[in-house]
Amino acid sequence: MIKDAAEKIRANVQKVIVGKDEVIDQVLTAVLCEGHVLLEDVPGIGKTTLARAVASSLGCTFRRLQFTPDLLPSDVTGLNWFNQKRQEFEFRPGPIISQVVLADEINRATPRTQSALLEAMQERQVTVDGVTRPLPRPFLVLATQNPVELEGTFPLPEAQIDRFFIKITVGYPGQAEENEILERFRLSDPLPELQEVTSPEEILALQQERRRIRVEVSLRDYIVRVARATRENAEIELGASPRATMALYQASQAWAALQGRDFVLPDDVKRLAPAVLSHRLMISAQAQLRGRRPEELIEDIVAAVPVPVEA
Repeated sequence: MIKDAAEKIRANVQKVIVGKDEVIDQVLTAVLCEGHVLLEDVPGIGKTTLARAVASSLGCTFRRLQFTPDLLPSDVTGLNWFNQKRQEFEFRPGPIISQVVLADEINRATPRTQSALLEAMQERQVTVDGVTRPLPRPFLVLATQNPVELEGTFPLPEAQIDRFFIKITVGYPGQAEENEILERFRLSDPLPELQEVTSPEEILALQQERRRIRVEVSLRDYIVRVARATRENAEIELGASPRATMALYQASQAWAALQGRDFVLPDDVKRLAPAVLSHRLMISAQAQLRGRRPEELIEDIVAAVPVPVEA
């Protein structure tokens, strides 16, 4: 069921996004786990287009929020305003009260505004003036940021970046893919005509089905050992949190389901570990001076941790 639904969504997104099957599947992995996605790459790669194509395919309510330095927390969560006709306060919901939220250029907002997302991303609720309101389900934040532009940006704090289920780098297209992009967009932009191919109710059902994907005890222990190894590595100052361990466990289930399996393999864990864990690490100054990247450290750790084998 999950594989069939994923193929429909993937085919629909590919009407706009050329190639990038792996990237689309990583986004679908997050959707199956109701996890948030951080799309990080240089401008013009198609981060925002990918996020909009996924949102259009899911059939969920969608809001886009353009992050800027003058954006206020109330612009995200909503506010209470006084209705003079009724002589009472009314709540005006912000863009965060939606099922799919596109947080475009999220690192351009101040830390105060970025923190307005913390409660929503973790607890699926917002609190305004002491009143807590649950968010509609499924709830998914698709955020984009540019890693090379530093002027006028504010790095995401560790507490917030840890709430992103997965960080995805889109990457440049190949030569044939870039030629296909020119041909596909020659007459018109296919994004506005994109139709939904699923519904929120189906997505919630798929998320429940994902939970039933089998993970053997030895493989579950392998996931824990990989996460704990990041906390014991000399090149890493801040390792993966228990939230990250849970994310890797859930992502492995989702990836197995996308391949049509009802069980997780060690290769699923190895494949997803860099995308799920690397953005949560804080590497040491010495490792940075040597040019080490978090993704490389995770790959080294995965290669060093013994893989469970059948007795």
